[in-house]
Amino acid sequence: MRIDVFSILPDVVEAFLAAGLIGKARADGTLDIRVHDPRDTTSDVHRTVDDSPFGGGAGMVLKPEPIFDAVEQAEPARPLIYLAPSGRPFTQKVAEELAALDGFSLLCGRYEGVDERVRQHLVDDEISIGDYVLAGGEVAAAVVVEAVGRLVPGVLGNTTSTEDESFSDGLLEYPHYTRPARYRGWTVPDVLRSGDHAKVARWRRAMALIKTVQVRPDLIEARGGLSEADHNLLAEFDLDRP
Repeated sequence: MRIDVFSILPDVVEAFLAAGLIGKARADGTLDIRVHDPRDTTSDVHRTVDDSPFGGGAGMVLKPEPIFDAVEQAEPARPLIYLAPSGRPFTQKVAEELAALDGFSLLCGRYEGVDERVRQHLVDDEISIGDYVLAGGEVAAAVVVEAVGRLVPGVLGNTTSTEDESFSDGLLEYPHYTRPARYRGWTVPDVLRSGDHAKVARWRRAMALIKTVQVRPDLIEARGGLSEADHNLLAEFDLDRP
């Protein structure tokens, strides 16, 4: 998969891309991630990429010329996605959609954002990682690259890791335990040490259901509520109670 990232702070992006699973996948060629700095297309001594907005107001706006020039020179993978608070919410489903592509590109905003002509005539989509405002899109780009990158075959060592985790089935993930079985008086649930793999699977499903009911009821509502089978599964482990 090819991912292009356009940012006026390329060192920030590169620092993230050099670490962890993404860094390893980039090093071995599983992910082809290219970082482009719009400042490299400027011709003035100050490498200017921003200017004050027409009509006045606080802050600066990223100019259209450096961004258009950077994108046209790089010929990046499409779609080109602008990271902005006004974009569609970034969810696991969106990550899966992007992971199914051969590639895509991310445009990081700064200051008050980009000239509107960039949004109207250059980008193909807009994504937001949450209802809050950041100083720029670099952190958002890191979120998108990691969430999508880990879904690309060959990035994770265990290919089943992405199949049974939070949001993979519209539910939060069940709790995990490891050794020691008893720590400071707190013990691992007996079912996980029973050796009954079918019962363990049912328990994990039940715990995922009850955790989602308690923490993210909106996800349960989006699923159309709990089914009769869900209620029966919760009852099996004495979880189907007010």
